[in-house]
Amino acid sequence: MEKRKLDIMISEIKIENLKCGGCAATIKKGLLSLNEVTDVQVEVENATVTITSENENLDLIKEKLSKLGYPEVGDKNTIAHKAKSFVSCAIGRIDS
Repeated sequence: MEKRKLDIMISEIKIENLKCGGCAATIKKGLLSLNEVTDVQVEVENATVTITSENENLDLIKEKLSKLGYPEVGDKNTIAHKAKSFVSCAIGRIDS
């Protein structure tokens, strides 16, 4: 029987619009819904997200963050992103 070795990748992304624990809860839930992601840590004070994944697919992770309203620092942070982050923040507060 052949055993497959998984490549574990840890990536840190600095994001926009992160305000509170509600935002963090939404980010964790959203990123953990991706098959490759095994762990998510959110540092509200530093506006960073640390992702542990089986295979690094940063483009997919960054796209998911942007859709939730939390684009990477340096990417466009539009009014739509800010509005989405406001809504996801409120949802995160309710869910947590």
